[in-house]
Amino acid sequence: MAEPAFAASRRALIDPLGATLAAIVAVAFLFQPLMLLRPNRIAPAQGAFAWEALPGLQPMACGIITALVVLILISRADARLRLAAAVAGLVGLGLAVGSGASHLLPPGSAYARVAPGAGAWLALFALSLATGDALVRLRLSPSGRIAALVVAAGVLAGFLASGLWSDLSVLREYASRSDAFQRELRVHAGLSVFSLLAAVVVGVPLAMLLRRVAPLRRGALAALNVLQTIPSMALFGLLIAPLAWLGAHVPGAAALGIAGIGVAPAFIALFAYSLLPIVGSTIAGFEAVSERTREAADAMGMTAWQKLLRVELPLALPVILTGVRIVLVQNIGLSVIAGLVGGGGLGVFVFQGISQTATDLVLLGALPTVAMAFAAGIVFDALIDLSRRQETR
Repeated sequence: MAEPAFAASRRALIDPLGATLAAIVAVAFLFQPLMLLRPNRIAPAQGAFAWEALPGLQPMACGIITALVVLILISRADARLRLAAAVAGLVGLGLAVGSGASHLLPPGSAYARVAPGAGAWLALFALSLATGDALVRLRLSPSGRIAALVVAAGVLAGFLASGLWSDLSVLREYASRSDAFQRELRVHAGLSVFSLLAAVVVGVPLAMLLRRVAPLRRGALAALNVLQTIPSMALFGLLIAPLAWLGAHVPGAAALGIAGIGVAPAFIALFAYSLLPIVGSTIAGFEAVSERTREAADAMGMTAWQKLLRVELPLALPVILTGVRIVLVQNIGLSVIAGLVGGGGLGVFVFQGISQTATDLVLLGALPTVAMAFAAGIVFDALIDLSRRQETR
């Protein structure tokens, strides 16, 4: 009887998820290289562990911080302490990566490249999950989640502005392409947002029509489902020929940017992919409004427009925003494919990097894409939560 009781008490002291993340952090520090050194951007990399990559007493400090983070994550500590440990680990990792890059980079070398190794990426993955887990346990309000996102963006901006990471290979790639990067970032964001707005402008009224006309609804939703199943690469390719014909034969089409390649096929494909989630979520949102609520609005003497704007739309808004969130995150990712059809965006760097076997150039396009999708998800989750709270008042 004593052994099971001891095992139960031990389990009560250990957090299962925290223990898993702590194990990943420990493996990353002890058994995976912190940094990778290449003589040039495409040459094979040589790994350097933390005690090789960091100068002076920094490896010892890094080990102490890692040990403390591991102990706190394993234990069933308070969520605030877990958050502090995870954030401290992330900040320490950022400092270590910057210091390791400066230490390993040969002085005056224009070709050598230093990048984070598997240990750094594993630790980033585990510590990010630990941060998210702690924030979930704290049950932050929507404004609290937005504030946390702003703080995280500020810390990241501080690292970038400080120059601590300037010797990292991905930032060296950025330094030589800063103008192109800012241009493609604007194109990427524009494609993602404006295709979403176009889908909302078309999809919401279409959904309201389909909700009232059952035969039309079945056919339209079936067509949108078929459209959604077409692979993105195939849809981008299918649009090239008809848009090229329109640009060549329709007066004024070329002046509007309609052509076989470029922004037009990318925008139309993203718009097409956006319609089904918008239409589906709008229909589901309006159908979730109870008949008693509609009857109460009628009893109050509301007109059809008043009932729509004051009752039905506010109650359906959380579900509609859920569809908008799905579309925005989806479009941020799919906009990468626009780089293959001349539409620009961050996919330009991704596909250039793939063709040149330059991992850092791929990361220059991929990392901002992931960051934008992550931030968009957090912002819309907060908006959805706020709309649901307004609904219950």
